Order: sequence, then C-alpha cells, then structure tokens
Amino acid sequence: MLTIHNFFRSGTSHRLRIALNLKEIEYEYIAVDLRTEAHLGAAFKAVNPQQLVPALVDGDLTLIQSPAIIEWLEERHPAPALLPSDPDDRARVRAMAAIVGCDVHPINNRRILEYLRKTLGCDEAAVLAWCNTWITAGFDALETMLAADTRRGSFCFGNAPSLADVYLVPQVESARRFNVDLTPYPNIIAVDRACAELEAFRLAAPGVQPDAPGASPP
Repeated sequence: MLTIHNFFRSGTSHRLRIALNLKEIEYEYIAVDLRTEAHLGAAFKAVNPQQLVPALVDGDLTLIQSPAIIEWLEERHPAPALLPSDPDDRARVRAMAAIVGCDVHPINNRRILEYLRKTLGCDEAAVLAWCNTWITAGFDALETMLAADTRRGSFCFGNAPSLADVYLVPQVESARRFNVDLTPYPNIIAVDRACAELEAFRLAAPGVQPDAPGASPP
C-alpha cells in the first residue's frame, strides 16, 4: 500500500488525495503537522529533504512535489484518466491546472505567508490582501476559460473530473478560507459543486481528514 505524508489543510496534499481517490488507490495516511512545524524536524527531512508536503512512499521509492507525484500516478495507473486523449485538449487541461499550480498556490502557501508575517511584519489584513490579489487573478483567468468552452459539461473539461478539477477544488477551499469573494466566478462555483457530489472529492476534503480538528466522516 502507498503511504502519503501530508497535512489536512495543505492544498497540495488535498490535490494528491483527490487524485488517489479518483483512481481508487488505497493509501496509508501519515499526518505531518505544519502548525507545530513537524515538517522542519529531522524525521520528516529524512523523508523529504525539501521539508514540504506531500510525500508519497511506495516501498523503496519516495516521491515529492505533487505535480510529479500525480503525473506518476497517471502513468502508473492510467485509468481513469485525468488527462484527455487529444493533445490539444490535454494542453488546455494542463494549462488550467498550471494556473493554480504555478501562478496561484505557490505564492499563497504557508511558508510564503509566514515570511510575510514574521520577516516582513505584515499584519493579517495585509496577508489576506496578498492572498486575495493572486487568487482573484488566477480565478479571473480560469472563469474566462470555463465560460468560453462551449463543449464543457459539469467539470473543468467535459463531463468527468480531470487534472484541472484536481487542482481547482483545493484552491477554492483555500479561497474560502482567505475570505475571497467567489460571486464573480459562477462557473468555478458550479465546477466545485459538481465535484462535491463525488465521493472521491468528499473523502479528500480537509475537514474529514484524521488530523483535522473535530474531524468527522463525510
């Protein structure tokens, strides 16, 4: 069985849990508590020298960085596919995922926000303003892409969840946590709602993970 070292509220951990659930792959859950800086300790550094979550362990193999892990899953467990078969469509799905994975999440994750707070002396209002700026910039682009796709069904692409949904849903969760106004994004909200109907997404939600405060079954 695969083992994942992750944190319930981590967006990158969240997206990995969704991908594993969509592919119906069982895994052992090992919590790494970022609130107590467990990821900075020697034990976790031995797992991931970058000291970031998630990390996936498969026997003697340890994988880090959620994009690389999810690509590995797609190659090792191709069904159900997270990418369309057509190269043009794959590029579109990858682009939507990259908006979140490259341009939104990395500058809003915990270590960046802690740097803003502790090193630059930003108060919480400034931190929230920072998060809102970059989340809305990404969501503006995603909303435009979703609205322009005349072939789109209930999800980011077509009628089944794809890599784009795997990335988007955790970012919507984060946007709500940072009090981002989502009313300008009806298509994003609709996609998030469609995903929430699927067990794979419900079981991956932060609030139902074993290390979440007051966790309860979905």
